[in-house]
Amino acid sequence: MERDFNNIIIMKGDITDLDVDAIVNAANESLLGGGGVDGAIHAKAGGGLLEECRKLGGCKTGEAKITKGYNLKAKNVIHTVAPRWYDYTLNNKEELLQNCYVNSYELAKKNGVKTIAFPCLGMGVFQVPQEVGAKVSIETAIKYSKEFEKIYLVCFSDSDYEYYFEYMENRETTNIIDR
Repeated sequence: MERDFNNIIIMKGDITDLDVDAIVNAANESLLGGGGVDGAIHAKAGGGLLEECRKLGGCKTGEAKITKGYNLKAKNVIHTVAPRWYDYTLNNKEELLQNCYVNSYELAKKNGVKTIAFPCLGMGVFQVPQEVGAKVSIETAIKYSKEFEKIYLVCFSDSDYEYYFEYMENRETTNIIDR
């Protein structure tokens, strides 16, 4: 399932199957693999990804780092660490989530990426609320849409896909997309 809003594509599927310049990994701070999207990317990419990630020295929340895609169809993997929504010591969670997207887009631009795919960053085990995750993801995609040929917002669950689609559709009907 996918819906195309000019060059922003909202889809339900497996991000590890996409043939794009870069996929974004919802990583943990170690960058050494984990569960969910992170585990799936590491499993499909193979051992070369883990070896390269070991050399990166981890990644702080909101930052982004890039590696090769190895056995993935994607040429590169951009790793970013979303805030843990349940961590009540963080007062700037939405800003940190925004940084994940902005830093990933900026790193992609610096590396010549023209097609990029994002999962629903932090919306799994890090418990970013659906309404916050969708808003930050879509609004940032719109901001960067003129700088990329295609931006894929890839939802794994039906619920996230429906929420993303409805958010974008409502945004378009109110004619507030800055194009």
